[in-house]
Amino acid sequence: MSFFERAVWKLSNTPDPFVDKSPKPLATPSQIPIPTFTLPSGESSTCSSITSISSASSFWTSPAPARWSARYIPASVRNNVSKRQVVVVVCLLLALLVWIIPQPRSWNRQVVHIAVQQPGSNPYQALRSASQTTVVKKHAPNPMKWLEHNSNNKHADNHKMGLLKSVPSLGHHSAKPRAALISLVRNLELPGLMQSMRQLEHQWNRKYNYPWIFFNDEPFTEEFKAATQNLTAAKCYYEVVPKEHWSLPDWIDEGRFMNSLEYLGAIGVGKGWMISYRHMCRWNSGFFYKHPRLKDFDWYWRVEPDVHFFCDIDYDVFRFMRDNNMKYGFNMNILDDARSFPSLWSRTRSFINAHPEMIHPDADLDWLLDSHNSGDYNNCQFFSNFEIGNLNFFRGEANEKYFDWLDRGGGFYYERFGDAPIHTLSVAMFVPKSEIWFFRDIGYQHDINRHCPPQSSHRCSCDPTPIDENFYRLVPLESPQKKPDDTCIRQFLGHNWLDKKEGWSQAAERAFGGDGYHGYVLGGQDEF
Repeated sequence: MSFFERAVWKLSNTPDPFVDKSPKPLATPSQIPIPTFTLPSGESSTCSSITSISSASSFWTSPAPARWSARYIPASVRNNVSKRQVVVVVCLLLALLVWIIPQPRSWNRQVVHIAVQQPGSNPYQALRSASQTTVVKKHAPNPMKWLEHNSNNKHADNHKMGLLKSVPSLGHHSAKPRAALISLVRNLELPGLMQSMRQLEHQWNRKYNYPWIFFNDEPFTEEFKAATQNLTAAKCYYEVVPKEHWSLPDWIDEGRFMNSLEYLGAIGVGKGWMISYRHMCRWNSGFFYKHPRLKDFDWYWRVEPDVHFFCDIDYDVFRFMRDNNMKYGFNMNILDDARSFPSLWSRTRSFINAHPEMIHPDADLDWLLDSHNSGDYNNCQFFSNFEIGNLNFFRGEANEKYFDWLDRGGGFYYERFGDAPIHTLSVAMFVPKSEIWFFRDIGYQHDINRHCPPQSSHRCSCDPTPIDENFYRLVPLESPQKKPDDTCIRQFLGHNWLDKKEGWSQAAERAFGGDGYHGYVLGGQDEF
């Protein structure tokens, strides 16, 4: 007798422990025959395989006898499903659940591999300021640990994570963030935008498939739509900026505005003579997050035409921002030309005096104030051409009131207020420093400003740049503004990033032709 035939014989002749042994009559209708299977005592193992298979099939498919005693079970179930069948199905379901539910991270830590060239160093420790490194709150997010656990494209759309990708794990949100890549671009900038899209798609978004949203002050051409959609598998949206958000407000004196264009153009302020540039700065400062297309989104990544992304990004930046309660992320922190916004700080101070209740209790403005220059704004800014942010922060009451305060003063047209210093001051006033993130691990270039992270040759196609590389590149030589004693990014990071070499002085370096920013203990290129 074969193994299969012995198994069938055993199943057919073993008493079912679930059978109701009371003398009650069987519930199975008498007109339905109950198939049986027996083997003669003298039968050899070469008996008909057809009979064996037929009998085995009857074990599973035949109507079941009255084996259910509970009255709450429907008669149709009692008459057609045996308890043995139910047990088998339940076991299969349990096995399926075990297979598809993601394992706890504590069982699967060997999957995460962070390439670090120098043993013992943490590749993320320089990404946050000194005030962020000491976690005071017991349950505060730990961004460095999050990065260690969620790199290697753990949340990529094409990552093998089982069928239930939305099952929460270790208290983190699992649903995909409501986020988008946004770009303010014109039809004639299509070649430059295609360059930016190709690199960001290759380095990151082809793995995560976040939608693209394009904004223009006029309708996009069919050529633009076709070319951009062909560069991504993600959904694309093409939106027109409302006319009231891209025109001169009725409280602006047009004659004074035209005089400002002529003056700023004459003294060499970047794009100071361009009317459209003023509209753009104003829209990026206080209107982009109000566009109807963004009402269903919580996060954005701003992408400019003709920029470069040098590094493979192996984690979901939007999940990182959300899970760690970050409000704003930047890539460069550099000096701006103060001639374009001479009244910005005085108007900001007047806002603070008028609305002190709006300032966050954990806000840190010290790194933006120059103690050697009457405590005025040092003109440092987050370079907003690259920014990843929380739309709900910008929609908040504090930011809205601050923008309206500046807008009513006419600074976007009588001067040339930029969105970068306005975003910087708003974030510094209304957001704790622990909720601002330095994306030093993302290589990026916009025009003459270029950033490439250290120790990244295994994932970046660029040469590492010192942390102070772009400090005053946006300030023309003819600008008379006083530079701060320390570079902008070092003032933001604080702590040992400000330590100077013994015996070094800024005045002595400048006396020998230096710029006065080469005396730091941490060089910013090799150190983390």
